[in-house]
Parts: sequence; structure tokens; C-alpha cells
Amino acid sequence: MAKKLRVALLCGGKSGEREVSLAGGREVASALDPAQYEVTTYDPAIDLARLTQDADRIDVAFILLHGPMGEDGTVQGFLELLGIPYQGSGVLGSALAMDKELAKQLYRGAGLTVPDAVVLQRGEPVNPDDLFARLGHPVVIKPVGQGSSLGMSMPADEPALIAGMAAAFNYGRVVMVEEFVRGREITVGVLGNDALIPLPLVEIIPGEAFTFFDFQAKYTPGASREVCPADFDPETMARAQSAAMAAHRALRLRGYSRTDMIVANSGLYVLETNTIPGMTPTSLLPQAAAVHGLPFPRLLDRLIELALEGKEML
Repeated sequence: MAKKLRVALLCGGKSGEREVSLAGGREVASALDPAQYEVTTYDPAIDLARLTQDADRIDVAFILLHGPMGEDGTVQGFLELLGIPYQGSGVLGSALAMDKELAKQLYRGAGLTVPDAVVLQRGEPVNPDDLFARLGHPVVIKPVGQGSSLGMSMPADEPALIAGMAAAFNYGRVVMVEEFVRGREITVGVLGNDALIPLPLVEIIPGEAFTFFDFQAKYTPGASREVCPADFDPETMARAQSAAMAAHRALRLRGYSRTDMIVANSGLYVLETNTIPGMTPTSLLPQAAAVHGLPFPRLLDRLIELALEGKEML
């Protein structure tokens, strides 16, 4: 009998997405085949010392942390110091994708179209008239270094803009005010290290109670509808998959990623890339992988295979 792989499952952490991470961790733990894997769960909020002590007995780590101190390269660097391979992107790629301002610059450099935006530091004077004159009404406010739409709002007037800025600055010292692009929201997953495979498109349709796909729309059961494969013509599907792979490469990613976009009348706009997408059977990337032919347990196997294949990259 082949020796079981010893997997350290990292979930929880200290970000605002802690509960989402823990829920995903439970799903992954139950889906990993016990005949192939010996799984031990670690919560980086409390278990880093235990993880360090156990490092020599761990074959691979499966990171299921979202947001700061998990998806931004910090845990990735810690695992590299311990010599533990892990699924997904490395320190540089994780940090670049987490910073929406830098990611937008790299998208542009790769020839991708992105919404116009203004980046503001905490304490910097804000002129709502100038912002609306440049970006239109409404605008999208988002912290530069957060995920899951935390701190995000879509104000259409000055009072809402001021309130939205204040809320966003609660999540960090840098905030992006972005042009709102009206269209159909899609997300496109990518699998692979060197050779990339794009997954089928998923269209995200927020419920009528939500103006956009915010934290509540993402995680409230029944609040939004996802369609996979999304109903687009072959040319649009090919352009979106090509853009997802271009974004993945531009950010120096590996393993897997999921890039969010808007399909508008004026073209395809890239919004942001997730380096550790949600990982339950009904999450967006696993839905697309299942349509592609990788059911959830097999997707997890593939991510672990890619992690071990990428050991020499550490």
C-alpha cells in the first residue's frame, strides 16, 4: 500500500474572512480521500508554533486562508522557511494579486482592459466632485488589500461617497475609487503551473436585494445565482479565458487562480484575481472545475499534485 501523504490543512487565521476559511476547511477535510491523505488541521491564529514543530513530518500544506495574513504571501513565506510545499501561488504572486493597485498596473502592462480608478491614502483630501467628474456615477470603493468585497460600496452621491470612504479605510490605509462598469459579471478559473488550463466561465447574478456581488451577496445562501457554463458566444468565452490566463501570468501566479471580470457592451474589463478562491463544492472555482470534468475531490487531488510538482520553485 502506498504511503499516505501527510497534509497540513491551514484554515481560520486572523482576517475578516476567518469564518469563511473555517467553513471551507471543513469541506476540504471531509473531501480529501482518507485512503490517500493523513490530514492535520492548523489554525494560523493559534497554531503556528505547533506547525513549526511538526514541519519535518508534513509532506504538503493546503492553504485555505483568505485575505491579509493568509492570501497575501505572509503564510506562503512562512511555509517556505519551513521547507513545506503548498498549493497555489508563491510569496510574490500572492502579494501582487492582493494589492489591487499593483495588480491593475500589471494587467494594463499585459494588454488587459481595466476600469479607470483613483487611489487615495488615509488622510489625503478627497474632492467628491472631481472623483465623480472623472469616474462617473456611481463609483466603486474598495480597500486595496482586502478580499471578499469587505469594505466595498457603490456610492452615487457625495454623502454616500464620504461614508463609503470612511468604511473602506477601516480595512487599510489605501483605498481605490473605481469606475463602475455596467455589464455581466463573470469569473474564470485557471489551473496549472507552466501549462495553463482555463476553466468554463461562471456568470454571477446577484439577487434583487443587492446592487453588486458584496460580502453578503457572496455568502448568504440563495442571495445570488451562479450559472456555469455561462451563456456567452464562443468568441466572448475564448476572450475571457485568454484574459484569465494573461492575468494569471502577469501576476506571476502558479497552481490556480480565479479572475473576476465584467462583460460590457464596450468590451471585457478585468477586475481582480483571487489566488486562494473559495473551496467548497458549491464555490465558484469548484463549480467550474466540475463542469470541466474535475469533481471536488479530484480537484483537490490536482491542486496537491501541482503543489508537489512545484516544489523546485521554492
